[in-house]
Amino acid sequence: MKEKQTIESLDQEFWNSKYENNLAGWDLGEVSPPIKEYIDQLQIKKLKILIPGAGNAYEAKYLIDKGFSNVTVIDIAPRLIDKLKQDFKGNNAIQLIHGDFFEHNGKYDLILEQTFFCAIHPSLRLDYIQKMKSLLSKDGKLCGVLFNREFIGGPPFGGSKEEYLNLIEGRLKVNTMEVCYNSHPARKNTELWINLQKH
Repeated sequence: MKEKQTIESLDQEFWNSKYENNLAGWDLGEVSPPIKEYIDQLQIKKLKILIPGAGNAYEAKYLIDKGFSNVTVIDIAPRLIDKLKQDFKGNNAIQLIHGDFFEHNGKYDLILEQTFFCAIHPSLRLDYIQKMKSLLSKDGKLCGVLFNREFIGGPPFGGSKEEYLNLIEGRLKVNTMEVCYNSHPARKNTELWINLQKH
């Protein structure tokens, strides 16, 4: 059994080590298919978009390749952000921030959730929802995938639809929370698609 993680142990050195040693086991190596399909439906390229805990930033790269011009990535792992700054050098469509999501300020039309929620300690989940609400502009949306399964130890930390609804309802409008029909084969039947909105 994996060592039980505490909030304090999930710090920037923990994540630096994960990425430097390629140990982020949920990294698909590509854009998450449900998020890719969602991005393909978006028409307004000037949307202000945030991707917290973006990891290797496949979704950010895809957004930029599709012509989106206002993408912000924040991650707690400094060496990861340094790598992304080299990858996106000279690209004005993206802002890369090394920092703590919970201390970040701004307003966004869309926040994409891709394995960030599952990476933070479960005791911070209500803080996550409250922070997302504060970062969304009026009618802004939080969209992406949540794991619909449990894990031993963590991260990743899992959960269920019922658990998530209890956390979210009354704080954000739940437009959609359903099992993904288009997950990557490695995640088939283990993901929920969320479309949450500030109201």
